[in-house]
Amino acid sequence: MPTRADTPLMGKLKHLIVLTMMSMCIAPAYACTSAIVGGRLTRDGRPLMWKHRDTGCVDNFVAQVRAGSDDELDYVALFNMGDSLLSEAWIGMNEAGFAVMNTASYNLAPDTAEYKDREGEVMSRALKLCRSLRDFESLLDGMPRPLGVQANFGAMDAEGSAAYYETCDTGYVKFDLADAPEGYLVRTNYSCSGSPDAGFGYIREQNELTLLKPWVDARTVSPETFTENLSRSFYHSLLGRDVTDDGSEWIVDQDFIPRYSSSASVVVEGVSPGEAAEGMVMWTALGYPPCSYVHGVTVDEVPDGLLPSGKEWRSRFCDEVMERKSEVFPIKRGSGSHYIHVPSLKRHVDECGGLSRKNYIEYRNKLRR
Repeated sequence: MPTRADTPLMGKLKHLIVLTMMSMCIAPAYACTSAIVGGRLTRDGRPLMWKHRDTGCVDNFVAQVRAGSDDELDYVALFNMGDSLLSEAWIGMNEAGFAVMNTASYNLAPDTAEYKDREGEVMSRALKLCRSLRDFESLLDGMPRPLGVQANFGAMDAEGSAAYYETCDTGYVKFDLADAPEGYLVRTNYSCSGSPDAGFGYIREQNELTLLKPWVDARTVSPETFTENLSRSFYHSLLGRDVTDDGSEWIVDQDFIPRYSSSASVVVEGVSPGEAAEGMVMWTALGYPPCSYVHGVTVDEVPDGLLPSGKEWRSRFCDEVMERKSEVFPIKRGSGSHYIHVPSLKRHVDECGGLSRKNYIEYRNKLRR
């Protein structure tokens, strides 16, 4: 793709559309973007763990899972619509202050035909049993091989430890936040320990790094940095700009952090060393993030609208977000779902952003009381 500043805009857009059509035939739907940020870079000194989720199941809900025995822990997590058994968690935290998430990886050793796509099961088990990163490592070490996963698991605990675990059928490679000189780590859909230049998410990763840099430099990263900025941004690192700013009515949905397949933006705000794990909050924007707004979630309290209801185990709030999303992607025939109506997008981003800011303020005030 041409990147010179003197390249005609029309040439750029035509080439972008050609690349888009080609990549749509091969790009995976499960294209999450994530980060782990240490407390020295955050506004409140608390570590943060963010997952912008992309999935083939764009309807999801939040639910509490109570311990079934003395060995288990209460936890709260994001689940796919219809998961009435609460068997597959996709990001969550438990009463001990342990939190876990994942992004799919596409450049690790090939998975087996018999056992695969078990990431949600692994995270549910981890939330139920783990109090620390050491426990999580013991869990992975003790599971029978093949593991049935191809993932970058992100985890943090109340002791102040955090890491990514690039995990395949046979084991994992740990990338400890304590070893990151910049004080943060990011992952999209490839693993640093995997095959070079394979996998997906390189452009989204650069989008993320570029957008995150001002907050990292100022050491003011907050949950809002992710839910209100990165998850609503249509900055494209190859073009070097936010493509919603040029006055176009339509843009092609390709290689932004928010995508048609985006189903949630969730930030787990941890606790500083010595603080009680009860202080953790899972800031959750359910559904297509540009058309959603944040609710505060704890292990003991989930807003009613995020909970599953009805025979289909759907979230009422997520259904509302999906209605707004349909206005952003109004073309229903052919390849219409790849095209974003910018005026509708901007209207919902502005309205939902205002509701998010209001909810952040009100929920933090509630926690202080």
